[in-house]
Amino acid sequence: MEIKSIILRHIKMDLLTPFTTSVGTEVDKDIILVEAKSKSGLSGWAESVAITQPIYNEETVKTNWHMMSDHLIPLLFQESVKHPDEVSERFRSIRGNFNAKAAIEGAVWDLYAKEQNIPLAEALGGVKDKIEVGVSVGIQYSQAAILKQIEGYLEEGYKRIKVKIKPGWDVEILRAVRKEFPDIQLMADANCAYTLKDIEYLKQLDDFGLTMIEQPLDHDDIVDHAKLQAQLNTPICLDESIHTYEDARKAIELGSCRIINLKIGRVGGLTESKKIHNLCVEHDIPMWCGGMLEAGIGRAHNIAITTLSNFTLPGDTAPSSHYWAQDIIDPEVVMENGYIYVPESSGIGYEPNRERIEDVTLFSRVFHS
Repeated sequence: MEIKSIILRHIKMDLLTPFTTSVGTEVDKDIILVEAKSKSGLSGWAESVAITQPIYNEETVKTNWHMMSDHLIPLLFQESVKHPDEVSERFRSIRGNFNAKAAIEGAVWDLYAKEQNIPLAEALGGVKDKIEVGVSVGIQYSQAAILKQIEGYLEEGYKRIKVKIKPGWDVEILRAVRKEFPDIQLMADANCAYTLKDIEYLKQLDDFGLTMIEQPLDHDDIVDHAKLQAQLNTPICLDESIHTYEDARKAIELGSCRIINLKIGRVGGLTESKKIHNLCVEHDIPMWCGGMLEAGIGRAHNIAITTLSNFTLPGDTAPSSHYWAQDIIDPEVVMENGYIYVPESSGIGYEPNRERIEDVTLFSRVFHS
């Protein structure tokens, strides 16, 4: 691939409804779009999942812009790229900054698939023509509100319900949800809200037949999670703790989890995602794809990675209309009876809507090779 330029765009989009977790509430989303243009005239697209405050991880939109502009794009331009797998190796000298790395690498992956005239899912080794869709339910103002919201999601066809929890909004809420909906696939996401001091309390979650509890302890922990998993019947799913293949290997070896949530941005890109996927296959660790309130381009990348064989649990890749009044792709991502069908056209399979992107762009910058 002869990449002639990279275009960064900082866009801002309003969420249809506020989304609250144990670490905060989001009402809109700042996103960095990456467009990689080749000398052949094609463009590959991706988006950074970094947010404005360092509360999910240490990265922010501003630090991503800096890392891409001053470090990653110059590294990318040092020589031509024959295959996207080379990009993560080229970025290895830069520590951390996984969201920024994933965004640049993702645009190269999309460009590569388009130059090969194949879907991104096929380029990654995907085997599915549709994926199951789950939905994440943020912390609500009342028990009645969350039950009503879940009822609506089930009527729409979602295959799995994930409830955000925190101390004071956990056991009683899950008890109410399970009583109202005894047969649904239900999981709880703690976003690091508990400690080992809460073991006896967290054991109560075993009563609710949860598919998993996601990341109950610290964001960088795998040791204490192993201690907690030994005390719980409910599988622990790790999210924030898994940034690399090595993190996943150590967590599996320690028994820190029985399920892994993969987020492309969190692990530094699609190449590392494939490595973690293959490791989980070897150790019979089920996987699913988590979400970071992506717009359509990031959502398309999530769809593609979820087509790999070991993504056996419904992910958080809800349709565009769940988050946005208007997405930035054509057609928008839609769900049919709890499934999203994988696009068959080349690359991510959705066309960026340049007019819509222009409307929501705050500023942009072009980098030439």
